[in-house]
Amino acid sequence: MALQTREQHIKREKATSNICTAQALLANMAAMFAVFHGPHGLKNIAKRVALLTKIVAEAIEERGFDLVSESFFDTIVVTVDDIKPFKEKAESQEINLRYIDQKHIGISLDETVTLNDLYDLINCFENDIDPVTFSMDEDDELEHIPSFAVRSSSFLTHPVFNSHHSETQMMRYIKQLENKDLSLNTSMISLGSCTMKLNAASEMIPLSWDRWSRMHPFVPANQAEGYKQVLDQLADYLNVITGFDACSLQPNSGAQGEFSGLLTIRNYHAANGEAHRNIILIPISAHGTNPASAVMVGMKVVVVKALENGYIDVADFKSKAEQYSSNLAGTMITYPSTYGIFEEEIKLICDIVHEHGGQVYMDGANMNAQSGLTSPAAIGADVCHLNLHKTFSIPHGGGGPGMGPICAKKHLASHLPFHSALANESRLIPHGAVSAAPYGSASILLISYAYIRMLGEEGVRKATEYAILNANYMKARLENDFDILYTGHHGTCAHEFIVDLRPFKNSAGVEAEDIAKRLIDYGFHAPTMSFPVPGTIMIEPTESEDKAELDRFCDALLSIREEIRDIEEGRADKKDNPLKNAPHTQLSVVSDQWPHPYSREIAAFPIEYVKQNKFWPSVGRVNNTIGDRNLICVCEPTSSYAEQEA
Repeated sequence: MALQTREQHIKREKATSNICTAQALLANMAAMFAVFHGPHGLKNIAKRVALLTKIVAEAIEERGFDLVSESFFDTIVVTVDDIKPFKEKAESQEINLRYIDQKHIGISLDETVTLNDLYDLINCFENDIDPVTFSMDEDDELEHIPSFAVRSSSFLTHPVFNSHHSETQMMRYIKQLENKDLSLNTSMISLGSCTMKLNAASEMIPLSWDRWSRMHPFVPANQAEGYKQVLDQLADYLNVITGFDACSLQPNSGAQGEFSGLLTIRNYHAANGEAHRNIILIPISAHGTNPASAVMVGMKVVVVKALENGYIDVADFKSKAEQYSSNLAGTMITYPSTYGIFEEEIKLICDIVHEHGGQVYMDGANMNAQSGLTSPAAIGADVCHLNLHKTFSIPHGGGGPGMGPICAKKHLASHLPFHSALANESRLIPHGAVSAAPYGSASILLISYAYIRMLGEEGVRKATEYAILNANYMKARLENDFDILYTGHHGTCAHEFIVDLRPFKNSAGVEAEDIAKRLIDYGFHAPTMSFPVPGTIMIEPTESEDKAELDRFCDALLSIREEIRDIEEGRADKKDNPLKNAPHTQLSVVSDQWPHPYSREIAAFPIEYVKQNKFWPSVGRVNNTIGDRNLICVCEPTSSYAEQEA
């Protein structure tokens, strides 16, 4: 996870996004909770929860019930003769408890519980004749927490957890952090293969509504019928878009979707008595995380070559399919490919796999160039995952939370991942879950539901058409000054394209990283760098950007090309120039010392539009390679833990 400015895909079979889905957005929410409350606030919250749990435990014991354990913090388990009457009474008071088995009830409390809630909760174990009473002493000892579990060491000692405890302070701190991020509220983020598109406010609003956001993942089905209706309809929409017959909303990320799709193929082969099929053909042009997913499922990866024009080498593909025919599990293909082109022989490739008994897994990373125009089923695929944080507009920045539902043909439907909480639904073969919750990160599925519902069939198709149109417009503006690596036979690209920056290393000593860093001075996040081809950038504008923004980005790259030309023709120093020193921080520009041969204005305001809305980077150039190879841990050294144990 130490790779800094480079894509996680580069390590292929060791890709980090397959090791763990980076739920950074959720982690930040939890971190901000700790920042706001601080160590004292968190301890007070914990003490109150423990105290309320003690009150409930003692009240229930007074009414003749036994607890499974005398020690507890926020959760108790009560022994009863039969859970049925208690369940009926609790649900009549709109309380959900955990019914472990027919004789045990689990009760968990948190900081949202009020004293009024305690009356209702205790009443679930009352005879309805005597009134519920209890006493609360905030200074009461918490003897139900054993001494060995009581923490005595300090925690959250960093100043950030001890400084921002009012709403105004917290708001300013978060804004200060926000100012360090170049995000979509500043300019387009043209990350190829990552599809950084608009997350419209109209799609996001429902997430703040209590009826959706305060729903427990394991709430009884009859209390979540509205949720179920939305999820079922979303699954139907995704089936229509993909042309498939069945959908699982479980996977929590695109990488987990890949993993789940391959599990489905593995389950299918095993059910047919062919568990030995474990070879996966993966073209070099496939999405970068594919090999890692295949390895995780226990399959062996055989790489298929690409031709010089970026197309899959069909002869090599056919040869390897024949070579491994008896053990072929299938193939993982990306369509359009990660090279930004539609594979014109895609149907033939799928036919070859089927001819040798394999299944076709299509990586859905580039569905933004398919939806409404073609489909995985139309090209001959059997199963695919869909990155909702790409094509279907849920937030993508900061690492999640992502979602990667998988859709499949009818013959694979019974082999999809399945959660035990949905056991009442019809299944031919019960397969294990890939997510702890029945529907993964269910709340954010609302975003994709709203995206599809509001766009409708025509809007989804138009979004795809504009994504392809925008990419080809940008390619046309740039191709006279930059080499575009791959195009189709008609000279067009799909929804993304690759710009080759390698020639500038010889002509001006300029690397891809120099251009990426210089773009920050122009107010833009760099496109995907050095993936899938080292020394290149991959640009994907999406349908979210209008022509003015596309032109602004093209103007920035064309201006940088002129800066490179200045180096090539000797007007700028080869080592001390705006590209090699980028990005330029505010502090460096206003400093009394300015040792460079170019002006401060060229450094900070290289083009007119930058003056309208300048984004200042927080830090200048860092040495990524040194940072990757020499990790610096900000946590305490392991020796301090050893001392505590002693």
